[in-house]
Amino acid sequence: MKEPQPAAEGIGHYRWRILALLFVATTINYVDRSVLGVLAPTLQYRVFHWSDQDYAWINIAFKSAYAIGLVCMGAAIDRIGTRLGYSLSVAVWCAFSMMHALVRPAFSVIGFSAARFGLGLGESGNFPAGIKAIAEWFPQRERALATGIFNSGTTAGAIAAPIVVPMVVQPDGTHWQFAFLVTGAFSLVWLVFWQRMYHTPASHPKVSADELALIEGGARPEAPGARIPWRRLLAVRETWGFAIAKVTDAAWWFYLFWGGKFLYDRFGLDIKALALPLVTIFVVSGFGSVAGGWFSSALIGRGWPVNRARKTALLGSALFILPVVLVTAVPTRFNADPGFYGRLAAARYRAEVEMSSGGSQKLERALLPVPDAARAALRSLSGRSFGSAREFTAAASAALGRPMPGNMESVVAGCARSDSLYWIAVLLMAAAAAGHQAWSANLFTVVSDVFPKAATASLIGFGGMFGAVAGLAADWSLGRVLSTSGPVGYLFAFLAAGSVYLFCFGILQALIPHMTPLDNDLIHKETNPP
Repeated sequence: MKEPQPAAEGIGHYRWRILALLFVATTINYVDRSVLGVLAPTLQYRVFHWSDQDYAWINIAFKSAYAIGLVCMGAAIDRIGTRLGYSLSVAVWCAFSMMHALVRPAFSVIGFSAARFGLGLGESGNFPAGIKAIAEWFPQRERALATGIFNSGTTAGAIAAPIVVPMVVQPDGTHWQFAFLVTGAFSLVWLVFWQRMYHTPASHPKVSADELALIEGGARPEAPGARIPWRRLLAVRETWGFAIAKVTDAAWWFYLFWGGKFLYDRFGLDIKALALPLVTIFVVSGFGSVAGGWFSSALIGRGWPVNRARKTALLGSALFILPVVLVTAVPTRFNADPGFYGRLAAARYRAEVEMSSGGSQKLERALLPVPDAARAALRSLSGRSFGSAREFTAAASAALGRPMPGNMESVVAGCARSDSLYWIAVLLMAAAAAGHQAWSANLFTVVSDVFPKAATASLIGFGGMFGAVAGLAADWSLGRVLSTSGPVGYLFAFLAAGSVYLFCFGILQALIPHMTPLDNDLIHKETNPP
């Protein structure tokens, strides 16, 4: 039992330091998984020459492991504890993230699939451990806000990736390996701080008696070592309501892994040009995560019942997301008109050229004009108009008789693009990503509102498995559609991404109409552990 500390120390705020650790871990987690989404057009078209279906299989490998890992990691974290379980998760994902850099072109699909599979296993522990830690460290009225802040680490990581990757990787894919190595050191440093700082509140030497009373105030008592068997969890409809609502994770996976590819295929944005749009999408989504958690917490603070506050926030998030179905209606044209040829004559692109220095040859980067022969070959497109960058670059490469170098391709496509309306699509995607994060912050909190702490990590893992399975099914479908129909296939993806939330909200309301906390009869103490 903790000895009371002097009243002068006040309630204390150590729980917020724990939350800062959770935020940093989630940021690192999302940098690791987001790197592939940023590099996708470069790796697919410049380095490994994957088909859309190849890229889909690589993503399916990650999500398959993530789905398996969520159930296994969630149960393991409930069994071995948050401190050790989180450490194991971070160590695994750190190792497999760096293993991406070992992949060679001869076995790129198999190599990336294996590395993504291991990464998925490791990263699957982040949310079960994080949400369990919040349930251990925060009183009910603060949990949605704490979850929103913790969950906004996904945004911070997704923002960092498109900023950092272009700093180390060239548009033609040079130095792509470095992008998968940069987070290893950060993960190791985080592990040191986690091991030193994390203990349960009741045993933590820096938690005051008053802060402990705040954390545990109104909480249902649970015996040490208590656990809830799966057979009991699967027998209650609340488990299935949460799990089905997590199918919406497929939409977030789509923005993360296919969003940059969509902006490239449709609007011709290369690895450099993608940075600002992707940062915009994920910055806005970060505000959504915190705002969504704050909103329901504020309603509870004003006296609203927990059920009404959470459901209001969830429904508002679903409605906020809906306009994303219009993304593919945003028009764009790539015109081979006189203006295009005039801009092309003045255009410059960066390339490495051999320069003589001190009697030796070395490569240096220089600004070069589009070669006369290339401009003459592109004259065969005169008068034609294209509805996507992918169609235009395919026609331009056919006119040249070979694929354009990556640096030149982005310049040529930019000269042909008739408008900058892609920013409308970016803002619609940003609003949807913000709505998703607000939805997630409140949905995660439903678990700690309804279930005892002993089941938190298991339930988060089980629900996350549903989201991962939905995501891999979406990857498989989208890969096939894009391979046969081209960029028009994105229409179906955005229709599903915009409408799935209202569908899932209806199911959640039907299965969990009142969000009544489940009583402690669910808890089964393992009297004869194996």
